[in-house]
Formats: sequence, C-alpha cells, structure tokens
Amino acid sequence: MREEFDRLYHQYHHQLFQYLFYLVRHRETAEELVQEVYIKVLNSFETFEGKSTEKTWLYSVAKHVAIDHIRKQSRKKRRAEGKEYEWSEREFEIQDKDPLPDEIVVQKEEVQEVYQMLARCTPDQQQVMILRFVQSLSIAETAEILGWTESKVKTTQHRAIKALKGHLEQREEEEVHP
Repeated sequence: MREEFDRLYHQYHHQLFQYLFYLVRHRETAEELVQEVYIKVLNSFETFEGKSTEKTWLYSVAKHVAIDHIRKQSRKKRRAEGKEYEWSEREFEIQDKDPLPDEIVVQKEEVQEVYQMLARCTPDQQQVMILRFVQSLSIAETAEILGWTESKVKTTQHRAIKALKGHLEQREEEEVHP
C-alpha cells in the first residue's frame, strides 16, 4: 500500500495543488489542503472500489476538502465581519522561463484578467472552467468529479464561456468609455 500511495502522491500532487490553488487562491492554504486530501486518501484507500478512475477519485476528494474549507472560512468571515484573504499579484504569476520578458508581462496581465472575470462567474461555472481548461480534464471526468451529468457539465461550461465573454466585453467597454 505504501508504494501505491507514493505513486499516487507523485503522480497527482502537482495537479491537485493547482486545482486547490485555483479554488482557494492562497498558496499556503492550497498546500495544507493537498496534505488533507492525501490524509483522507490514505485513510480511505482500502475502501476505494475502483468504480471511477483514481484521478477522478482524487479530484473528487480534493473538491470536497476545498468545499469544507470554504464553508469554514465563510462561517469565520461572517463572525469576524468581513475579514477576507488578501490576494497579491505575486500569487497569480506564471513561472515560465522560455518567453521573452515583454511576453511574460502581457501573459500575466491576460491571465490575471481572466481570473478576475472568472471570479464574477458562479461557483459552479468556476469549477467547470478550472477542471476543463486549467486541469485539462474531459467532460466525463469533470462530471464524475462534480457528481453531475455530462449534459450539466456541457451546459455549465457553455454558460461560463458566455459569461466570461460578456464580462470581458463589459470591461473593455468600461475602459473605452470610463
């Protein structure tokens, strides 16, 4: 079992970290949540029936860990009257050594703008966009992770893309006519 757990950890750790980071938008929190995912996996590995792929099972566990964390933060936030995470631009930087410096600046601005617009979408739309386009999962895998039908994933994806386009067009319009 130890070898199997090590394999799962090495194979999926980075992907799960990215997924959780996109959901909580805080590096240290995402690292803690990945550890929590693997603790849950270790504790429930014996009961994994193989009805889904190990990849979708891990993402499903990660999704539930993130939802639990967000709910806890929401309760704490309500009690503390508006305390939120402070997001810094550095958390959203992409580390890519190949492009030229001016290309990196443009890329970071574009990625950050997409994240800002994605934040205006519904939580379901955000989940689908992250799983489908950031994590490159199939519609079937996304449906399995979210516990939805493939049809619901497709519909949510379509609506998310439409919403993102609308938000981006609105932002461009605001920049032209302040």
